[in-house]
Amino acid sequence: MTIRFGFGDNWLKFVADLQEEQIVEAEQSLQKLLGRADLSGLTFLDIGSGSGLSSLVARRLGASVRAFDFDPDSVASTQSLRDKYFPGDDGWTVERGSILDASFTTRFGTFDIVYSWGVLHHTGAMWTALERAASLVAPDGTLAIALYRKTPLCAAWHIEKRLYAAAPGAVQAILRGAYKAAYLIGIAATGRSPSAYIRNYKSARGMNWHHDVHDWLGGYPYESASPDEVKTHLGRLGFTAIRSFEHAAGLGLLGTGCDEFVCRRPAVAL
Repeated sequence: MTIRFGFGDNWLKFVADLQEEQIVEAEQSLQKLLGRADLSGLTFLDIGSGSGLSSLVARRLGASVRAFDFDPDSVASTQSLRDKYFPGDDGWTVERGSILDASFTTRFGTFDIVYSWGVLHHTGAMWTALERAASLVAPDGTLAIALYRKTPLCAAWHIEKRLYAAAPGAVQAILRGAYKAAYLIGIAATGRSPSAYIRNYKSARGMNWHHDVHDWLGGYPYESASPDEVKTHLGRLGFTAIRSFEHAAGLGLLGTGCDEFVCRRPAVAL
């Protein structure tokens, strides 16, 4: 039996309580990542749209958006945001599919911006997924991705995630409680306020800490990469680095964050 975490169920619960403040935070995060305030006239592909929040803010910023996800509940979550904020809009399409399915992606053409935040490392074939994503970037277009940073404890987290994803809901709840307690003790040990940390967590791309804990513990399949590995791979694909936002190297005792990479495909030679 193939074990795969149900990301979409988590996202449906997340968007049910989504607030305008979170949307604004996500909008600002996308602007910072891409280095531009306006996306008018640009095409935007959201690979693994998840909650649909990134697709929503890209559309709000003026892009024509195409979003897809492998998880049917994630598709439903993205569709719910489109129907709520852009009902009947033909500038935002949502569908189900996999970046690993060449018969699905080859009919897309190319896009000015190809975006995939925290997704490719959950496909079970991260480097192949990255290559497929890169192939969808138009000449002089932008590829923006986020991938889990490799740490010494990634092998242990791989085992944990596989077990968590296969566990009953009641067991998952117990594991979440234990992890949250350990995490917040760590926050307090550094002199920070755990309650303030949770309250202000939405400033991280408009996310919710409790939903992200579930996503982290259960995110399986799971792979990770060092910044050098990602940059080398992108360079071999012909991309030029624009900017990156990287976490400090660490043991990964309580997990690892996603490093963000933005690069450009060269324009076609005249």
